[in-house]
Amino acid sequence: MSDLIQAPTAKDSKRWLALVVMLFAQLMVVLDGTIVNIAMPQAQAALHITDANRQWMLTAYTLTFGGLLLLGGRIADYVGRKRVFLIGLIGFALASALGGLAQNEGMLFGARALQGAFGAILAPASLSLITVTFTDVKERARAFGMLGAISGVGAAIGLVMGGWLTQDFSWRWCLFVNIIMAVLAFAAAVPLLTESKAHGNTKYDIPGAILATGGLASLVYGFTNAAKTGQGWTSGQTLLFLIGGAAMLVAFVVVESRVANPLLPMRVLWHRNRGGSYASSVLMGAGMMGMFMFFTYYFQISLGYSPLKTGLLYLPFTGALIVTAGVASTILPKVGPRVLMTYGSLVAAGSLFWLAELKLDSSYPAMILPSMLLMAHGMGCVFVPLANTALTGVADHDAGVASAMVNTTQQIGGSLGVAMLNTFFATATTTYFNSHVATQGKTVAGALSAIHGYNVAFLVSGFLLAGAALVVFLLIRKDDEPADAITTGGAFPADRPVVHVG
Repeated sequence: MSDLIQAPTAKDSKRWLALVVMLFAQLMVVLDGTIVNIAMPQAQAALHITDANRQWMLTAYTLTFGGLLLLGGRIADYVGRKRVFLIGLIGFALASALGGLAQNEGMLFGARALQGAFGAILAPASLSLITVTFTDVKERARAFGMLGAISGVGAAIGLVMGGWLTQDFSWRWCLFVNIIMAVLAFAAAVPLLTESKAHGNTKYDIPGAILATGGLASLVYGFTNAAKTGQGWTSGQTLLFLIGGAAMLVAFVVVESRVANPLLPMRVLWHRNRGGSYASSVLMGAGMMGMFMFFTYYFQISLGYSPLKTGLLYLPFTGALIVTAGVASTILPKVGPRVLMTYGSLVAAGSLFWLAELKLDSSYPAMILPSMLLMAHGMGCVFVPLANTALTGVADHDAGVASAMVNTTQQIGGSLGVAMLNTFFATATTTYFNSHVATQGKTVAGALSAIHGYNVAFLVSGFLLAGAALVVFLLIRKDDEPADAITTGGAFPADRPVVHVG
């Protein structure tokens, strides 16, 4: 009898240890969404990156991560989840080493893109491993609850760790630290994880992945080119990339509606609640990512704060977001997703309109902190119902794709938003400096032109989130067809999309 009791205990122990490995890998992916943010000013100065190009330090990662995430989930399912998990760890570590050794901006941007690509197979492999490892409903819910906590806390850890590493060591260690984490995870994963894969039709939609990622990259390059001296929004090169990117995305839709094994089945999008959720997610991601980037430069360049202090100043935002999400989950059944998401989007938009009045001597306790808390409150009220409305009426075989789209659209929105907002910033800064340098002098005009650029960027961000509120109000309706609480497999569990903050 004792043997019968001890056997499952040993099995349970291995499963929960395996979960620790998966969570550790997820933490590494989440960290890279914020840790480099704090190091951007130092990396920009060291590698002589222009203001127009600096956004590639973020978007090179988020573009490939978001653009390849759906394909990465299918690769994990078809090739083998453990095998892809291990490949993702090795690739992520090598890409991080390449970025840490970067000698110029091209090398750094390329390394960040590789990080995103390997992250796009590592994250879904980790999620699908959790799905097949924990088949009991209660255990799976517990595992994904821990995963959600890691995703939220990981963003905060990345901000503080990025500040500490940049300040006491070098910005390069914000990338080198991934090597240590990946090696530890790899060593533990080999004996603890069990291989599994999907069977049957295992064809990939490679054209769809190329068109989607290429189209998004072309749009981002177009936005970036518009900020360069002598170019602008109407230059031939800028228009070429913008129109080319839009054409590739249109082609993506056409391909997805015709191929037998689409990366993104169009039926997932052609639903009022789901389509509204994804559209609002793009707009919310654009506004939030922009806020993080510009505050990093405001704190370190305009105010002269240290990288570590900058990271610590972000912590109230993360804390407020986690608290609000918990409260919103209890309110959601009473008020419904439309009311909660519209309210949250408007509150977040209001915080950015307030930040459009930012000054060089604005008080952190009186203005910056309250605006951050308002933004976090608004975002928390949006993210919780967003995860549910994105799955309204979705069929079981589409649940993984529908769930993954929440994270994909947020990453894509962040990529496009950061690129576009950085262009508005650069244009506004140059215009202000040129018109005021004669009367204010280079030093004063330079400092105030940056503040003017932040004001313009925050104002545009506010309009993006106001647009998200309008989309929600017009499209989101009461969920009459709730999705299943737990899926039975696939790359992305339907009830736990991974949301990266920052």
